[in-house]
Amino acid sequence: MAEEYDPLNPPKSARKIRKENLKAKLDKYLTEYKNVLICTVDNVGSHQMQKVRMSLRGKAVVLMGKNTICRKAIREHMVDNPALEALLPYVRGNIGFVFTNDDLNAIRKIVLENKVPAAAKQGSIAPIDVVVPPGPTGLDPGQTAFFQALNIATKIARGSIEIINQVLLIKAGEKVSSSHVALLGKLNINPFFYGIQVTHVYENGSVYESNILDLTKDDLFAKFFAGVRKIAALSLAIGYPTTASLPHVLGGAFRKLIYIGAATGYEFKEAKAFIDAGAASAAAAPAAGAAAAPAKGDAGKGGKKEEAKKEEEAPAEEEEAGFGGLFD
Repeated sequence: MAEEYDPLNPPKSARKIRKENLKAKLDKYLTEYKNVLICTVDNVGSHQMQKVRMSLRGKAVVLMGKNTICRKAIREHMVDNPALEALLPYVRGNIGFVFTNDDLNAIRKIVLENKVPAAAKQGSIAPIDVVVPPGPTGLDPGQTAFFQALNIATKIARGSIEIINQVLLIKAGEKVSSSHVALLGKLNINPFFYGIQVTHVYENGSVYESNILDLTKDDLFAKFFAGVRKIAALSLAIGYPTTASLPHVLGGAFRKLIYIGAATGYEFKEAKAFIDAGAASAAAAPAAGAAAAPAKGDAGKGGKKEEAKKEEEAPAEEEEAGFGGLFD
């Protein structure tokens, strides 16, 4: 028996059911997961998306859906978690979410590794430089004019066209023309790789660019100490003491005390130790240079050693002769 139509409670369409399922999933993921990777999925096919989902199984979940439903779900969850408001400005365009509680860098690496080669399309922007390698092309000599139109030097070898030099066909950021597409198609070259691109990361209520995940501990320390040096320089310039500038102030004061002690003849233990250490290092440098000089001279000038010895002895003899004549 057919179900009667109820005008007050009409049956739901398939589209409405999909929207409700999407919102239910998003509500669940926003509650269960604390970290989100915001991704762009331009030029990514369904088969490639399926491979990414399989790679992330047990570690993260991928959710794609309409932006209006995503914004609605996020606004509803902002009542309990106001930090989710930081996600709203990034819910635009062809995007998706990867929800996870695992290490963000490892999840991002898995997402980015799933790439597939793709042919160049007319009017698209080249993400990387496209280089045509030298060598035989397998094309008949009748198509030489095509390469000449693109200013590509060629020659005929063994009945086919051969490219002489490597050619930078398209620079990154340039628009792909119909000539580029035709040439790459003739050479059977798929220059681009398309995949999911992670643009931003949501973590503990903050959103930042994904390339920050590439920073190592050494990079963070370098950036921190660069800031400390700037603070110290600024503090010294305006004469305002800070923790960063204090070691430099004390070092400058100690040097001034050494200068005053040297000028007045007053010695103190710290200054004497500092001066002795500087004198010892200064004496060690010429000694090392003098030790290296004979070794260099012995390599090809062994005959000049005796001449130098005679020249050193000659002044001594003249000096003795002079003193002898003086006292006689």
